Amino acid sequence: MKRIEVKLLPRSSEEKKSEKKRKRREGYIPVEIYGKGVQNAHAYMSLKDFNTLPHGETFLIVAEVNGEKRVCFLKEVQYGWLGDNPIHVDLYDISKVKEIDIEVPLEFVGTPVGVSLGGTFEIVLNTLTVRAHVENIPDKIVVDVSNLGLGDSLHVRDIQPPENCTILDNPEEVVAVVLEPEAEETPTE
Repeated sequence: MKRIEVKLLPRSSEEKKSEKKRKRREGYIPVEIYGKGVQNAHAYMSLKDFNTLPHGETFLIVAEVNGEKRVCFLKEVQYGWLGDNPIHVDLYDISKVKEIDIEVPLEFVGTPVGVSLGGTFEIVLNTLTVRAHVENIPDKIVVDVSNLGLGDSLHVRDIQPPENCTILDNPEEVVAVVLEPEAEETPTE
């Protein structure tokens, strides 16, 4: 699993709102680090570091606060009312966790047979929730869709889970489907 190192600035838990606003103007985002059996930490992450985090893949963040490195995953990001600027980040420290439930992105490979016959490939789910040991979290789950014909659908039960992982999603849930082409209507006179 990919690990990204980020250096955080420590902050006080009794900090005033005005101080947080000043830090945001300077390009920092307030961060909370918490987890099972670990001491909570308050810090700031630079907006530059936040913007370099990968999108669409699973990764761990190695957050350094006061010289201490903590392995975390990105739990939640709160955005401003316009939805474009991050105003708060939650990191979940997994150092004391044995197993974790985490969303893993799906990567579809191959061209479905039904597409060559005029069908449309439609993705319903982009991620699956898996339970795995921290060391076994996959970056992504690769799914071959080349055998899907017209009207065929791929369900969660059809996906082989990665080694040492359990898929937690409903087995009957549809992941992707090949839609049949719509018949053209001939106008009636």
